[in-house]
Amino acid sequence: MAAAADLQPVMPALAQRYEHETGIKLVVSFGSSSTLVTQILNGAPFDIFLAADYVFPEKIVTAGLADGAQPTAYAKGTLVLWTRKDSGLLPLTLDTLSDPRVKTVAIANELHAPYGWAAAAALRRMKLYDQVAPHLVVGENISQTAQFVESGNAQLGLISLTAASTQRFKEIGTYILVPTSQYPEIRQCAVIMAKSEHKAEAHLFLNWLLSPAIQGDLPQVGLRPVQ
Repeated sequence: MAAAADLQPVMPALAQRYEHETGIKLVVSFGSSSTLVTQILNGAPFDIFLAADYVFPEKIVTAGLADGAQPTAYAKGTLVLWTRKDSGLLPLTLDTLSDPRVKTVAIANELHAPYGWAAAAALRRMKLYDQVAPHLVVGENISQTAQFVESGNAQLGLISLTAASTQRFKEIGTYILVPTSQYPEIRQCAVIMAKSEHKAEAHLFLNWLLSPAIQGDLPQVGLRPVQ
């Protein structure tokens, strides 16, 4: 399985639950959606691709490599502004982005990572991009971006709620939600590979992920259900 980096904090628990319920063990490779698409287009033998948006899995469909006519939405992502509790920037608000004390703001690469695209779009919509641009620290994917701000190498981070919801991030930091009106919907979609040798198992997993029980539990790990 290929999975977008925002799922890195989420998949261990989901995989453990899935194996417990079905007896099927998941093997997951993480990366930016862009990197994973490149690997798939170059022949990487993944069975299913869980992306952080619609655009990248659609490329798999367009290339004729998907089992199906279109990607399947499995979750919605949420963008947050996060900082360490010892950053000296509390209380945290969206106005903190324009605080003169802020010299470093982490976002994911908007060309490679859907959360980066959402973060850049939010900064532009809030008319903050030009002001913040000189201070941007750009991660290759949302996981690396979260590491930048967790370590203190960036004072603020526009990261995924999946990262901010982990125990480690809740212990050392705090976050606020970026209003969903400020960025394009992060509609996370999946595709199953047409040439997968485990196509039946891939469909079984995707159906499980879309089941009411799992969809209802997604908010616990920082994702929103599709419906």
